[in-house]
Amino acid sequence: MKCHRFIQTTNRRDMLRASACGFGQLALAALAGQGASAAIARRQIPHLPARAKRVIFLFMWGGPSHVDLFDPKPRLNVESGKPLLGKSVGSDRDQLGEVMGSPFRFAQHGDSGVWMSELFPHLSRHADRMCVLRSVHTEGAAHGEALLRLHTGQANLVRPSVGAWVSYGLGSENESLPAFITISPPRGHGGVQNYGNAFLPAVHQGTAIGSAEIPISQAVVSNLVNARLKPDLQQEQLKLIQSLNRRHLREAAIDQQIEGLIANYELAFRMQSTVPQIMDLNDESQGTLDLYGVGSETTDNFGRQCLLARRFAELGVRYIQVSTNYTWDHHQKVQEGHIAESAKVDRPIAGLLEDLARRGLLEDTLVLWGAEFGRTPMAENGDGRNHHPQAFTMWAAGGGVRGGLTYGSTDDFGYRPVENPVHMHDLHATLLHALGLDHERLTYRHAGRDFRLTNIYGDVVHAILA
Repeated sequence: MKCHRFIQTTNRRDMLRASACGFGQLALAALAGQGASAAIARRQIPHLPARAKRVIFLFMWGGPSHVDLFDPKPRLNVESGKPLLGKSVGSDRDQLGEVMGSPFRFAQHGDSGVWMSELFPHLSRHADRMCVLRSVHTEGAAHGEALLRLHTGQANLVRPSVGAWVSYGLGSENESLPAFITISPPRGHGGVQNYGNAFLPAVHQGTAIGSAEIPISQAVVSNLVNARLKPDLQQEQLKLIQSLNRRHLREAAIDQQIEGLIANYELAFRMQSTVPQIMDLNDESQGTLDLYGVGSETTDNFGRQCLLARRFAELGVRYIQVSTNYTWDHHQKVQEGHIAESAKVDRPIAGLLEDLARRGLLEDTLVLWGAEFGRTPMAENGDGRNHHPQAFTMWAAGGGVRGGLTYGSTDDFGYRPVENPVHMHDLHATLLHALGLDHERLTYRHAGRDFRLTNIYGDVVHAILA
């Protein structure tokens, strides 16, 4: 198979062949304040006309219950307390557990009549902007495997993440910021592999800001600034490190990992001034802060994350992920748990959609909401629900998707897709397509073969694209 590459204004390998010092001189020129910019994840030309320029992925770590949020199933309440027979949902098992009805009221919203539960009073005002996918399914009933499939397309620990593929495919729009930023990422269930570059050049790894376990107000980009070194001493230290990198690169002739390392040093130097300014929200109006729920105890943390996502988006970051803590995993007390977690994210997400729309950014920003799986229609531990990868709901807005559309459906219990199933590979293929990337042509040669995000699978869901 041919390894597909992208048209670039300047080819890295040609530059290395033409210069014995390769990117090292360019990086050092930037460190010396001379403005070199070639050693970054260069902006690429997409395969296809792009509907979106960037993605904001709102990751609900733990797995919200689709049948309590976006996929109403009246039969669950009718059959509540009764055994769910396997034959009712196409399972080989005789019984699957005891049916549990939803404690929440559902209503239709907007001109399109999108169904949502009462837990999203703010988000429901944006129903006509949302494309709700009710038939998503994947493999892996454990968090670790399911997170890797969501973030990398595979359950293997040596696969690049979605954001890394986007960075590789499109490059950066801002030489002072990475193409891929993950805000408050999970430390568990795969950890850095969920935003890693694997075998792609190092420049495409996601830049983490904090972690899901600490408040975003306390978060920093690790190792960005060395408080023990004055700027001039730090510059001298970096010159020494880069000279060693140049020597290694010269001896290796072509080494994309060393290229990426040099590029990352250069980028980190520029980020020392840009990132602190972006993370300082003092220049935002009180109205904007209120829109996201910043300053309110319940919504402050996720509101700050969503506001940071907008700030990074408007400055050209290609892929931004925002993550909740590991608090959606309600094996018991699903009612109390979902009330609490929905209250944390409802207002901030609605504020993000409104703010993006006001600024003219929503039309070319694909906002995606979802998790690694849904939850069972059966009870667990009396009042909880177990993991359910067989069927769950995700939704998208902006970025060329059809607002007000509900796509796909599940059976009467929400157990399996029965109409227009969307596998995780299909979702990834569609996301790339919206960005102008052909998932079959976006490949990278490693260990003697061509790899891609969707492996050998995946179909673009054209029906949800505007």
